[in-house]
Amino acid sequence: MKNLHGKRVAALLSGGVDSSVAVAVLAEQGIRPDLWYIQIGPDRDTTDFTCTIEEDLEMAQAVAHKYGLPLQVIDLHKDYWDKVVDYTISQVRQGLTPNPDVMCNRLIKFGVFDERVGKDYDIIATGHYATTEEDEQGRTWLCTSPDPVKDQTDFLAQLQPWQLQKACFPIGHLPKSEVRAIAEREHLSAAHRKDSQGICFLGKINYNDYIRKFLGEQPGQVIDRATGKVLGMHRGLWFHTIGQRKGLGFGGGPWFVVEKDMARNILWVVNGYDPIESYSDHFRATAPHWLTENPFDEIEGRQTLPMTIKIRHTPDFCAAEVTPLPDGDLEICTERPLQGVAPGQFTVFYDERKHRCYGSGEIRRFS
Repeated sequence: MKNLHGKRVAALLSGGVDSSVAVAVLAEQGIRPDLWYIQIGPDRDTTDFTCTIEEDLEMAQAVAHKYGLPLQVIDLHKDYWDKVVDYTISQVRQGLTPNPDVMCNRLIKFGVFDERVGKDYDIIATGHYATTEEDEQGRTWLCTSPDPVKDQTDFLAQLQPWQLQKACFPIGHLPKSEVRAIAEREHLSAAHRKDSQGICFLGKINYNDYIRKFLGEQPGQVIDRATGKVLGMHRGLWFHTIGQRKGLGFGGGPWFVVEKDMARNILWVVNGYDPIESYSDHFRATAPHWLTENPFDEIEGRQTLPMTIKIRHTPDFCAAEVTPLPDGDLEICTERPLQGVAPGQFTVFYDERKHRCYGSGEIRRFS
């Protein structure tokens, strides 16, 4: 972890066990950060969305009280809806699969928060499972956590370089089991709290209900790609994602979603437990975003680099050959076919050791 002594540190508390233990680790090292709770929540016009804000804030207040640290609340509700929710709905409307967590980190936690108050701090500390390191040139690199299951570098791979330089991840070097053990030892209120799932403010609300609120329903045909048979009707292509298996509701399965034809409003599916049509080993990433440096700037002549990649939040990496294209996109050829390559999600690029994260780009298929 970075040497924080003499630095002014802001620590973001969510009320969960990870951010709580991050504060405990800082306190153990003699660092006394200012604590901040970012308040976001359901749309003000929504009455049927439940939320855990009150409980989250109580947990954050308990951490502040335990370590004698100041806690302040910053309301970024409107910013979240204007930036992250609008991004999510726009992507879904186009038939893409968004990643709100990625954009929340870039635009809110390390974005608007920094514009409002973070600019007065040298460091912004969070409870992410990731690490950073400096090279011999003094550049900061985002690096993976030793806990591959919890590693969250994929959620941080759209940060701006200056955001990464200010970031600190006090628990990034720890496995989840040790984080829980520290929480127990420190008698933290969040010690037994379950990890959050899905979009942060939705609480118990189903994701499809959330999408339905904004986009409604647009029924269309579900067709078996192998036979051309119409299996039934879907309620809207935006309720489905490439690679989806569960929740289709048809007998004789399993069925996998392999394509969404937005022009004709058709959901194409294939049958089988491991159908080859649900896999791809060749796709592209658009608008590549590099965290520390563009790795292609460091090579001469050869225009293809071996990397490892992720296409979703998973402990699994895949070796790939990555090639820049004339239009600025990247061509990605993986050593093995990957299931459920969903346009709109992010391909995250790492070195061959699965250690340094280079950056990310939005998945697009070759037509």
